[in-house]
Amino acid sequence: MIKGIYVLNTEAYHKIYGSAERHEIERLVHIYAPQQTKESVKANRSILAEADVIFSGWGMPVMDEDFLAAAPSLKCVFYGAGSIREIVTESFWGHGIVITSAYAANAVPVAEYALSQILFCLKRGWHYALSIKRERRYPPSEPAPGAYGSIVGVISLGMVGRHLIQLLQQFEVKTIAHDPYVTSDDAVRLHVELCSLEDLFRRSDVVSLHAPLLKETEGMITGAHFASMKPNASFINTARGAIVREQEMAQILRQRPDLQVVLDVTHPEPPEPSSPLYALPNVVLTPHIAGSTDRECLRMGRSMVDELRRYVAGEPLRWAISQEKSVILA
Repeated sequence: MIKGIYVLNTEAYHKIYGSAERHEIERLVHIYAPQQTKESVKANRSILAEADVIFSGWGMPVMDEDFLAAAPSLKCVFYGAGSIREIVTESFWGHGIVITSAYAANAVPVAEYALSQILFCLKRGWHYALSIKRERRYPPSEPAPGAYGSIVGVISLGMVGRHLIQLLQQFEVKTIAHDPYVTSDDAVRLHVELCSLEDLFRRSDVVSLHAPLLKETEGMITGAHFASMKPNASFINTARGAIVREQEMAQILRQRPDLQVVLDVTHPEPPEPSSPLYALPNVVLTPHIAGSTDRECLRMGRSMVDELRRYVAGEPLRWAISQEKSVILA
């Protein structure tokens, strides 16, 4: 029978792998030791020696040469969370170990969060709510785009962006997107119009950012992009804070009180105490909650159970990640 072990922080273990998920895993895999953490594995490398497979999530140790030497039988890692970029190394890819991730499952709540904010921003909901709290009175009615016939701009059509596009098809909005890796045929299938980043900011009533943080995307969104936005437009970031030049953004937001920004991620995170993001009246901050939280984490565990079934049956893994693919996944 396949031998396996759980290696992740204890909170993540209980959130991701519920009793039903653990029961199904343990029907197919002999779990030969109690759940381990980064610290316990570092203190006792020999605990990895028997592992054919590892079930993991947040708190997984970096799989460097030292880790891999201690796990000579390791054939597959089931990572019940999103990006694997913080846990894999060049050494890992050289060992021929298969790794699969719950990034697709984690994309679902991110897209749902983005959808909620898009619809709310199209009503200028945050503008009104924050103004009422600040002024202690109802403001006069102002123009608000609303959903009907509005333009939603989506930056990057990865897993989150594509799921968001599908959710938006329930509403009578026009969707445009910027992604240099998406073909025109793919755009037709997604029912989305491709355009440049500059055109997307200029035309959209709401812009939603979903790009991965890469060398090419760091600082990609500039103050000029915000300056070009329509009156009463909004910007939502659930990707990575470093993709946006936040100081430039803040400067434009001071000049353009009509713009609304919702940031679930910042750089650094949380912002420094002196950051203007706390004080600007047209900025809403949420503490990186778009991804899976509490019960939503079980969806990621379920995804890994499904992958385990495929693995045991000798079928291709649906969410396996290659070295090339790992670079572009957020």
